[in-house]
Amino acid sequence: MGREEQTEEREVLDSIFPDEITDISETEYRVSIELEVTEEDGSTEMPPTIILSVAYPEDYPDVAPRLDLSAPPNAPKHKHLDIQEDKARLLDGLTATIEENLGMAMVFTLVTTLKDEAELLISERQQAVQAEKDMEAAEAEAEENRKFEGTKVTRETYLEWSNRFKEEMAEIKRKAEEQREAEEKKKKGAKEEKKMTGRELWESGIATRAFVDEDDDGADALEALKKLKVEA
Repeated sequence: MGREEQTEEREVLDSIFPDEITDISETEYRVSIELEVTEEDGSTEMPPTIILSVAYPEDYPDVAPRLDLSAPPNAPKHKHLDIQEDKARLLDGLTATIEENLGMAMVFTLVTTLKDEAELLISERQQAVQAEKDMEAAEAEAEENRKFEGTKVTRETYLEWSNRFKEEMAEIKRKAEEQREAEEKKKKGAKEEKKMTGRELWESGIATRAFVDEDDDGADALEALKKLKVEA
């Protein structure tokens, strides 16, 4: 009974996977499973491939088939999947499917489940890498934003700022007043007429000329003397 079911299943699998199955013996074969993976850069070229080795025990499908996983010879290692390191996890992921299908041909279901599990594992690792990048970017942005954040305003900091501002304004006002007064003194000094003492008037001859005979020259000198301001 078991051998007949094994032969029938093998024939069905050959029609489903004509290019993916390689016979090792009458009861053992390998199925090449190409995964559908979209890389971080959006490319889908050179997808990873895993090989499922299946061996039928005499009582299969009433007992579980013997399974093993390997990578194709000389295949490049995928950055998010390592067959040797991930083998146990992937095979353990088939346990529930095997138990649910005991007594029935199950290899096609196992291939489908294994493909989904491997693609999910890669996707989870891609998301973990992206999440780490996003976190680093968020931290960098937060650090950059902190450079533009002001000090939190409290009552104490406001009063300190207010007092300092008043002092600065008072100092500015004082300097402006001093500058204004200096400019006014400068303008006043420039406009102020020079006053002559009585001695200076006498020595200059202006005073003596005012007392000469009242001719034309004397009148002019007297008039000039009247216009002069004499310093006390």
